[in-house]
Formats: sequence, C-alpha cells, structure tokens
Amino acid sequence: MSTNPVPSKSGNALSILAIIFGGVSLLLFPIIFGPVALVLAIIAKTKSEKLSTIALIVSIVGPLIGFVLGALVFAASI
Repeated sequence: MSTNPVPSKSGNALSILAIIFGGVSLLLFPIIFGPVALVLAIIAKTKSEKLSTIALIVSIVGPLIGFVLGALVFAASI
C-alpha cells in the first residue's frame, strides 16, 4: 500500500502577486493595480499565508505613494 503525499497548502502565490501588483502600482496606474493588490492581499490574509502581512502593507502603501508621485509629476508639468 503506497500513500500519495498531500501537497502543502501553505503557498504564498497570492501574497507574492499582491506584492508585485503593489510595487507596480507605485509607478504605473495605481488606480488599477492598487485595488487588485489589496484584494489579493486580503484573500491571502484569510488563507493565512506567511507573506500576507507584508503583502497587505505593500498593497496599501504602494498605491498611496503612487498617487502622491502622480500628483507631483502632474503639478510639475503644469
């Protein structure tokens, strides 16, 4: 009798995606990538992923800084 190993369910895929989208929202389209990162981070937090806290922080801070940088660039171009 052989038993098949059960794959681990403690992956960090959603957390990593949230960190990536949060970082991208720092420079590109924070209005689009910010909410996507936040939703992914919240889902990762409910699934108790190890990196979910970091993902949540990056998904909140990244778009906020992106909005500030966008406003500064817009103000400087006027």
